Amino acid sequence: MKRFVMFGGAALLLAISSLPARSADTKGVENAIIQMEKDWTEAGIKKDVAAFDRIVADDWISVDFEGNVVNKAAAIADWKSGASSSASVDLGEMKVRVYGDTAIVIGSDTEKSTYKGKDSSGHYVWTDVFVKRNGRWQAVSSQSVKTK
Repeated sequence: MKRFVMFGGAALLLAISSLPARSADTKGVENAIIQMEKDWTEAGIKKDVAAFDRIVADDWISVDFEGNVVNKAAAIADWKSGASSSASVDLGEMKVRVYGDTAIVIGSDTEKSTYKGKDSSGHYVWTDVFVKRNGRWQAVSSQSVKTK
């Protein structure tokens, strides 16, 4: 019994001593994902399809604020046609949670925008899911809700 307790204590000490390295790695991922969110927002304002293409995976799927399921091709088509347009977007606080090669972002923004000819300006809360594939992070899923 005593050996088990000593081993358990040693394992706990080893686990605790490795926490700062994990925290530093996680913090780096969090910062990278937050920067990608900022770049994604800027891409939306500028309708920068190349930047959007880098950030969003080909199999990305989203549930928009109206409850519609949208894929990457449809989002790009909306930008190109002018159906979706953002004049300004002010990002709120973002919380990133990292689970290995998956990161979940919960955030908000206030925007001046139009969607399919109608004013869609307001405050939004959203969730984005990123996955690390082949050494790079990309968004694979999103959901947005307009709160006011």
